[in-house]
Amino acid sequence: MKGRPAKPTKKAAKPEPKPRPDALVDPKTLQELITVFQAAGVSDLEIERNGLRIRLRREGAGGTHVAVPVSHVQGVAPSETLPADPSTEGLITMRSPIVGTFYRSASPYSESYVEEGAYVKKGQVLCIVEAMKLMNEIESEVDGRVVKILLENAKPVEYGEPIFLIEPGAQPED
Repeated sequence: MKGRPAKPTKKAAKPEPKPRPDALVDPKTLQELITVFQAAGVSDLEIERNGLRIRLRREGAGGTHVAVPVSHVQGVAPSETLPADPSTEGLITMRSPIVGTFYRSASPYSESYVEEGAYVKKGQVLCIVEAMKLMNEIESEVDGRVVKILLENAKPVEYGEPIFLIEPGAQPED
């Protein structure tokens, strides 16, 4: 038997894995989200798109961490979450459910959704938090009066950061 010339051994390029048809999220998209999360230097990032919610949390991150239950993604966190500030006793603190940019109106030319002193109904849009080009409407979960708007328009907002103080049950006087 005659010897064949030895073929040079090349390492075959590893093909990129194809997403499984039953996968909830494309692995490449998930990796991009992780890269953005790491570059942003935040401890929490929550994104919801088409009914799929992805939450990234850096364990052991320095600084304080505010726990806001996912069930309260529309805004109202229980008062037990943080120690009560005497000046906010009896008020509900609406917190940002995601990291993003806080907007008081739908566009720069629109009126603000609410002003301080305005009476709101449960389900009424209070503001928008933009995250990764997605506009997330933040709704009131209680009827009441907006006592204080805690952020300036078009400013960054962190996950769990207070955005509104609402006096629950307050009714306009007729």
